[in-house]
Amino acid sequence: MFSSIFLFLLLNISILMVRFTHTRCFWRMKQNENKEGDLGTGCVFPIRLVPFPVEEEYFSYILNTQTPTKNYQFALALAFSINEVNKNADLLPNMSLVFDIFEDSCMSTPKLKRLMHLSETNRHRISPNYVCDDEITCSVLLTGPKWKTSWNIRTIMELYIPQQILQLTYGPFHPMLSDSDQFPYLYQMAPKDTSLALAMVSIIIHFLWNWVGLAISDDDQGIQFLSYLRTEMEKNTACLAFVNMIPVNMQLYMSRAEVYYNQIMTSSANVVIIYGDTDSTLAVSFRMWESRGIQRIWVTTSQWDVTTSKRDFTLDSFHGTFAFAQHHSEISGFKNFLQTLNPLKYSDTYLAGLEWMHFNCKAMASKTVKNFVSNATLEWLKEQTFDMAFSDNSYNIYNAVYAVAYALPKLLLQRVDNPTNGKGPISLCLKMYSVLKKTLFTNPVGDTVNMNQKKKCQAEYDIFYIWNLPYDLELKWKIGKFSPHFQQGQQLHLSEDMLEWTTGGRQMPVSVCSADCGPGFRKFWQQGMPPCCFDCSPCPENEISNDTNLDQCVKCPEDQYANPEHNQCIQRAVVFLGYEEPLGMALAIMSLCFSVFTAIVLGVFVKHHATPIVKANNCTLSYILLISLIFCFLCSLLFIGHPNSVTCILQQITFGVVFTVAVSSVLAKTITVVLAFKLTIPERKMKYILVSGTPNYIIPICTLIQMILCAIWLGVAPPSIDIDAHSEHGRIIIVCNKGSVIAFYCVLGYHGSLALGTFTLAFLARKLPDTFNEAKYLTFSMLLFCTVWVTFLPVYHSTKGKVMVTVEIFSILASSAGLLGCIFIPKCYVILLRPERNSFKNLRKKTSS
Repeated sequence: MFSSIFLFLLLNISILMVRFTHTRCFWRMKQNENKEGDLGTGCVFPIRLVPFPVEEEYFSYILNTQTPTKNYQFALALAFSINEVNKNADLLPNMSLVFDIFEDSCMSTPKLKRLMHLSETNRHRISPNYVCDDEITCSVLLTGPKWKTSWNIRTIMELYIPQQILQLTYGPFHPMLSDSDQFPYLYQMAPKDTSLALAMVSIIIHFLWNWVGLAISDDDQGIQFLSYLRTEMEKNTACLAFVNMIPVNMQLYMSRAEVYYNQIMTSSANVVIIYGDTDSTLAVSFRMWESRGIQRIWVTTSQWDVTTSKRDFTLDSFHGTFAFAQHHSEISGFKNFLQTLNPLKYSDTYLAGLEWMHFNCKAMASKTVKNFVSNATLEWLKEQTFDMAFSDNSYNIYNAVYAVAYALPKLLLQRVDNPTNGKGPISLCLKMYSVLKKTLFTNPVGDTVNMNQKKKCQAEYDIFYIWNLPYDLELKWKIGKFSPHFQQGQQLHLSEDMLEWTTGGRQMPVSVCSADCGPGFRKFWQQGMPPCCFDCSPCPENEISNDTNLDQCVKCPEDQYANPEHNQCIQRAVVFLGYEEPLGMALAIMSLCFSVFTAIVLGVFVKHHATPIVKANNCTLSYILLISLIFCFLCSLLFIGHPNSVTCILQQITFGVVFTVAVSSVLAKTITVVLAFKLTIPERKMKYILVSGTPNYIIPICTLIQMILCAIWLGVAPPSIDIDAHSEHGRIIIVCNKGSVIAFYCVLGYHGSLALGTFTLAFLARKLPDTFNEAKYLTFSMLLFCTVWVTFLPVYHSTKGKVMVTVEIFSILASSAGLLGCIFIPKCYVILLRPERNSFKNLRKKTSS
């Protein structure tokens, strides 16, 4: 058992260590100098070609004797890149690239003229036998990372040495430098940030944020980014809680600084996007916000990782910086190269103060967040460090050096093939620029570099998260990647393991305008509110929402209904008057019992057909009436059970026809009584009418009329199944729809007219001689019949569902039982219990008396 548990834990730790192996982790020392003093500072590095090999001692000499005071990491990256190019004999055989740095290489604009002069002097000092005094060459300058530095240098060069300098910038891409007409000899190594807005919106949507703030510089670059960002946010239903457009002018900014501070403090947005130059008033504003204790999740670019707060990380909150950096493969050997030049100077601690340092991610696999933060001492990190990282700007320097190395041999070959052409700085720089723009190569780390700006692919981004740790340390690791080349929905890839480790299992902070509308509610927008701000409204009756933030509730199908929480449709119980339930069973038993009893009465009448009481009242009509009553009782069974199209039609047609036969039989018996005792016509004719059975024709005639009415009913609007899902909550009542209500009441009215006519005749004949007269029984039976059906109408209309069906069945049984009981029970009493009264002898005595 113990061994199984041990193997399970070992397997999980191994899996976690494998996942950490593919993660890039970095640390560095926090910057101690005041970055506000760097506003407007950039670096310029001239690059030249010499016709002899250059050893590593040259780089040690130039880096140790001529050290810029600012941005020294760029000079180190340049030295490493040029040394790697010079070691590649296939690129520049028998030649080497060199560069110059000075104390004021990272300078302000007024010092540019002095730099150019020193550069020319130094070029003659290093290579006196290679460059002729009368030959003017095309120099290459690397400028950056601030775009204003590149702009100012280009402007000054246009005044003093126009068209003699080819300028490559290694800072972030800036639209102000992309005008080829204004700057024909300037090339930006960094790709455009056209997909940056989409990348930022993708991570916002991933964490279910939809309410974020934005702080940008109030310039063309900031306005352009705002346009891109709003477009992507509108596509993904995300909103800007506020937009701080920081003025470029320092005095104007200082007059409004409190307004921007209050705006971000009072906003409910926990996520703020920062975009702009790190040498602008925006950077001043950002440092001020963090120094005053504003805790937000910052989403920005890699250039801003140098401006992160000096405040220590706290485990109680998850507030840090998501930085988007230009994706590139890792360049190895940087730290080893520098420590080979000067191991004492370029220690890990010194280099960590300049640039991010790679350390072993697997060392974090067995640590929790709390343990890692408490144990992340400087010595521990130095033990795990294996290389020095290349920032975006340093990587642009790396590619710029290789671009020059690939372009120079092609340029020299053109000059050899056409020695008379290409003389003079204008022609040479034009050719150099033309060759450079067409250069396409794969650098040593495997990344393809296309110098044609029009054919450059959109930039891919690595996503990093930055922590502020105790002991003046900062931690950064890669948590994902964004690639615009994949289809939508697959562009963002985040490491869930690293995110879980980062948060320590805590939930990411929420940044939404309105709380989610949970299941059972729908979003409701008020006029003037942003799309991300809404109220939650409960779903209407019989509608549900089973997800969060749905715009509309979904109506449940007819056979389902919404539960009280309105988040699930429940199957409705199908309700009908069935044989299984007590009411249906009782009515069915009553119907069968009455049918059997009627059949017994019929048997009694058939058995005693020769007796006076049976013969005196037209035994044929009695038989027809009894048989029709049997069917009247049985037809009520059609109303019980699951309705279908056939039973719905048979219910009404059978009811209409058999009741017409029954009532018309009673009418015929009544007419027979009236003819026997009331007619004053001659005796022979009366006898002929009675003997010939003329009253018996009343039954088929009346039945035919009812059948015609039923046929019209079936032709116009026959009865059908009716599903009633609204009368009772949670139930579907299945009943038979009458189809044509007019036809139904015509059938019922026809019954009523026959019953009323029968009642009238029977009432007139009620005082005829008692021996042969059943008029009293007929009168009472019709009175009961009419009472039942008159009462039926209001009760029928006031009920629904199976109660309504029960009322109709009860009316059928009651009216049929009334006819049976009033007409035949007295006769059965005489036949079975008083047989002496049912003899011709007794009848003669009564007649004579």
